[in-house]
Amino acid sequence: MSDNHSHEYNHEHTHEHDHEHSHSHVHGHSHGHTHSPEHNKIVLNRMSRIIGHMESTKRMVEDGRDCTEVLVQLSAIESAIKSVSRVIIKEHLNTCIVDAVKEDDYAALDELNAAIDKFIK
Repeated sequence: MSDNHSHEYNHEHTHEHDHEHSHSHVHGHSHGHTHSPEHNKIVLNRMSRIIGHMESTKRMVEDGRDCTEVLVQLSAIESAIKSVSRVIIKEHLNTCIVDAVKEDDYAALDELNAAIDKFIK
């Protein structure tokens, strides 16, 4: 299944950006994978800010800015990515995994464990 997403956002420098992304999602377990619109909005807003921050940092490199300034920005981006990842993990545990266990869908736990292994390495 392929989804096309279009994002418009303003980051802290008030530059507008449009992005189109094509994603392919494959879920091996059978429980419904839905989240509240509020949760999705929070995650998408955080991701949009991260993308904007990455674009700004890329421009810093293109403009020949000092390497230490670029590294500080990359550190902030890494922290933001970890933060949004924690939001996603917590939501997944509180919704998808709770529902999967209620439905005896233990494959979802295996998938979560595999995802955590990839996330932590």
